Amino acid sequence: MNAVADTAVFFAKFLYYFLESLVFKVIPKKKKDVAGEIVLITGAGSGLGRLLATHFASHGAILVLWDINQEGNMETCRLAKEKGAVKVFTYQCDCSNRKEVYRVADQVREEVGDVTILINNAGVVTGKPFLDIPDHMVERSFLVNAISHFWTCKAFLPAMIKADHGHLVCVSSIAGLVGTNMLSDYSSSKFAAFGLAESLFFELTMLQKSKVKSTIVCPYFIKTGMFEGCETKYPFLLPLLDQEYVARKIFTAILEEQVFLLIPKFAYFAIFLKHIISPKMMIALGEYLGTDTCMTSFRGRAKAELQAGTERKQQ
Repeated sequence: MNAVADTAVFFAKFLYYFLESLVFKVIPKKKKDVAGEIVLITGAGSGLGRLLATHFASHGAILVLWDINQEGNMETCRLAKEKGAVKVFTYQCDCSNRKEVYRVADQVREEVGDVTILINNAGVVTGKPFLDIPDHMVERSFLVNAISHFWTCKAFLPAMIKADHGHLVCVSSIAGLVGTNMLSDYSSSKFAAFGLAESLFFELTMLQKSKVKSTIVCPYFIKTGMFEGCETKYPFLLPLLDQEYVARKIFTAILEEQVFLLIPKFAYFAIFLKHIISPKMMIALGEYLGTDTCMTSFRGRAKAELQAGTERKQQ
């Protein structure tokens, strides 16, 4: 009888939540107010992190900006203040270093207060064939892209649970859902980041801390220095994403407390196909979309900066 009762309850809940999701597709959820929230963004010194900082700044949030590049971080601070931010705190932090993360987290708690929105955005990419990736870069990819999330969440989640108020945001990647050619270290580290974020979402639900929200973001390649040189075969299906567009979508997802956000929308269909078609069909689809060659001309941020420096010397 227990199995019958459990099954009946399951189908009732499943139907209810299905109808609820349809309603929210037509009638958007009320967006939460982030004014006064203490928002910590890792990798805030450039790209997506910088744009997210300006969005939160224009809505009255208190910003805590972490980046290993202090010069870039200070520029983000300046731009955030131009957008109306009254309180912006910058910290130089190497997120791959556990002791440094904990040390700077202690500083933040003392100088700013308990973080209420944590955005794990910092990331690195190597962009080499598997056998050409130096061992230290494999370690670096995991330390920055995934393991740092353990340290930041351990540092700030306890206060969120105690207050029953907070929001964890993980910036993963479509490459964290589908293995990608020439991105073995990046893809696997983003898989790990996604797995941690999803596990925490379920764990917090089981703790009945429903007011501690989670948002897991999986964008396709973004037109930042990090993916300099990447190409796409059919932009109307898998476009290289404009970073302002992605920042706006993430910001809206946080305000609406969406759990999962895949960008572009075609990614939802592609991920669905991955789980129902054969491996050979998946390869054929990848070849059609150009994911097998998208990294061929990859330069990346470090290579692009090196090239720019060489050009400056030649001028």
